Amino acid sequence: MTADRRIEEITDRIRERSAPTREPYLARIRAKGAEGPKRSTLTCGNLAHGFAACGPLDKQRLSDGQTPNLGIITAYNDMLSAHQPFERYPELIREAAREVGGTAQVASGVPAMCDGVTQGQTGMELSLFSRDIIAMATAVGLSHDMFDAAVYLGVCDKIVPGLTIAALTFGHLPAIFIPAGPMTSGLPNDEKSRIRQLYAEGKVGRDELLKAESASYHGPGTCTFYGTANSNQMLMEIMGLHTPGSSFVNPNTPLRDALTKEATRRALAITALGNEYTPAGLVVDERAVVNGVVGLHATGGSTNHTMHLVAMAAAAGIKLTWQDISDLSDITPLLARVYPNGLADVNHFNAAGGMGFLIRELLDRGLLHEDVRTAWGRGLRAYAIEAKLSSDGEQVVRHDAPKESGDPKVLTTSDKPFSSNGGLRMLKGNLGKAVIKVSAVKPERRIVEAPAKIFHDQNELKVAFDAGELDCDFVAVVRFQGPKSNGMPELHKLTPLLGVLQDRGHKVALVTDGRMSGASGKVPAAIHVTPEAKTGGPIARIQDGDIIRLDGETGTLEVLVDDATLDARTPEMPDLSGNEFGMGRELFAAFRSAVGDAETGASVF
Repeated sequence: MTADRRIEEITDRIRERSAPTREPYLARIRAKGAEGPKRSTLTCGNLAHGFAACGPLDKQRLSDGQTPNLGIITAYNDMLSAHQPFERYPELIREAAREVGGTAQVASGVPAMCDGVTQGQTGMELSLFSRDIIAMATAVGLSHDMFDAAVYLGVCDKIVPGLTIAALTFGHLPAIFIPAGPMTSGLPNDEKSRIRQLYAEGKVGRDELLKAESASYHGPGTCTFYGTANSNQMLMEIMGLHTPGSSFVNPNTPLRDALTKEATRRALAITALGNEYTPAGLVVDERAVVNGVVGLHATGGSTNHTMHLVAMAAAAGIKLTWQDISDLSDITPLLARVYPNGLADVNHFNAAGGMGFLIRELLDRGLLHEDVRTAWGRGLRAYAIEAKLSSDGEQVVRHDAPKESGDPKVLTTSDKPFSSNGGLRMLKGNLGKAVIKVSAVKPERRIVEAPAKIFHDQNELKVAFDAGELDCDFVAVVRFQGPKSNGMPELHKLTPLLGVLQDRGHKVALVTDGRMSGASGKVPAAIHVTPEAKTGGPIARIQDGDIIRLDGETGTLEVLVDDATLDARTPEMPDLSGNEFGMGRELFAAFRSAVGDAETGASVF
């Protein structure tokens, strides 16, 4: 089935806009791919260093220059629940490679920080920048030029985007992303949220809060709410960089291991040494990027991807804009209700039909490009499946995705959507541009007009809340939280506080040049405001008491001050030296200086 005319029109304009950068990119990766395996041209000293630690069989195979060698890029550490399962993967991958006559080596480990640990802490100011560090660290590993393809082991927020940027920078190499899967379901996310709000109000103590958090985040695997980490997995599958049906299988299960081994075999089959050469730079084209954005909207995914997808696309020479993302939201129905857009978690989503059901529904409605190249082969229809384990427990078998949802309250059909649009929109007005996710916000809460209360970090707002100064209608303006100010941390400490005030009947909203991720929740939040305050953007000219109008329906964000008065004000410029030292922040001064704005991906590249 051909794509909907509106999808084609947006894709065409992205293609036309991108031509000056996409065409040179393709020329570069084709030239690199035509060189063939680099190992055959390395000096004997180079090659000896490259396989010195290998066993006799692997050394023999690597010596001939014709055995496919797989580079493993791993984000393993055993502090992140989502990445702990990767500890076993390198040996699984090496064994699977040897079974089909190939070899595999860990090319590089990359840093992987947990935003859950650093939420509201100083370390969060390194989080967004870690994405570009991960891309650089991957490049260091692949620069040895020993590899015919690469597999990428990563799950969480900045890790997968960073790995994708690197995979596309080395776009002549085939790439497959191998996930670890979500942890099994624990304490329901809505109950965890309820206890967080009670704690914010002082109605329960730290012991009860910690008990609830521990019951929610309780074992190996990805956190089960639908934030950036699980949005990443959806993206890798719908963009064709996973093997079909692999995104949401729980860790340390026979099916998970079988999928990992299968992905290894597939990566070795699509190198330039065989007949199915599939470089990553050709898999991720304008159609794949549009498919990713549509998937984000159809599932109510993370707002972080309004930056990450822009940066990922740019690595392939593709220019994606917030306007493209917003326009695609307008025509994409919301088909999934996963917390914070509903009560279910990703395990419930997967049980209801998961990615296979979702992809089929979107394909049948013409909202995805079917005629794409993927790591699995030609055509996205091959992903409209359910992955199971064979009767002998060794192989992956696939069946068509179920015709009916296993739970229509969690996953629905394209003719009965939860909403006619994806609910992720761009806001425009005299404060610049911003992003809002309204899919979790009740319709009656999406328009707020109220006086501004100014804060320069989230802790100031907490102090005002505790002092009882916020029991009123207001718009919280939390500024100097952009990438140049302090690395653009997520501001999740605000969510319970503002939620409490909204539940008391107040009209409240948030305006910030910081981030809120996929868990921004039920309070309307204009985030990623650009230009940011540090660069003198209009958000730095707002004063306490100014009336701000946030309209999530029409897509406007205005301070109701005439333009001449606003322009005549001197931008506020507080002392930000406290963001420059401690917890490694001094090492990131060059990043704060060089980083671009949120609209262009908040990248240093």
